[in-house]
Amino acid sequence: MHADNPLYLFRYCPLCGADGFAEHADNARRCPSCGFTYYTNPRGATVAIIRNDHDELLVATRANDPGRGMLDMVGGFMDLGETAEEAMCREIREESGLNFAPNELHYLCSQANIYPYGGITLHTIDLFFEIRVQGRPAIQAQDDVARLQWIPISQLRIEDFAFKSIRTGLQQYLTTHP
Repeated sequence: MHADNPLYLFRYCPLCGADGFAEHADNARRCPSCGFTYYTNPRGATVAIIRNDHDELLVATRANDPGRGMLDMVGGFMDLGETAEEAMCREIREESGLNFAPNELHYLCSQANIYPYGGITLHTIDLFFEIRVQGRPAIQAQDDVARLQWIPISQLRIEDFAFKSIRTGLQQYLTTHP
């Protein structure tokens, strides 16, 4: 099992508490006592590509690690019981104050990501959505965003973004949506 998999840290079975919770596969551990197998799968996350009619994208500056001070897109982890669209609308509202309905989102693609957090490595699947807006709606950096700004697409520097998945997803977007 790879050290970047959070199951690497598990020693005791989460079901019966027995010692010896052992590797079963790259993404699984099995208990020798009760036979319970625990699989780790990627966490769902959302990414908003909010584009205005001036060909600018809404770009966030991260307030916290990982990647504090680097660029990012508005978005974040899905909560239990949420659809990807509900999570995307919630994250946009929490981080920018903008309100959108799920039918205003247009799914683009997904990218795998590795997100270091709290001493462990989380594997995520980042779901990218495009939202088109008129003008430059009023925005306010909130939650874990230090700053929001409208950046002309022609001035984006992909290398300034914190995560490989964001860089790859943005590059794919800019290639297919010039």
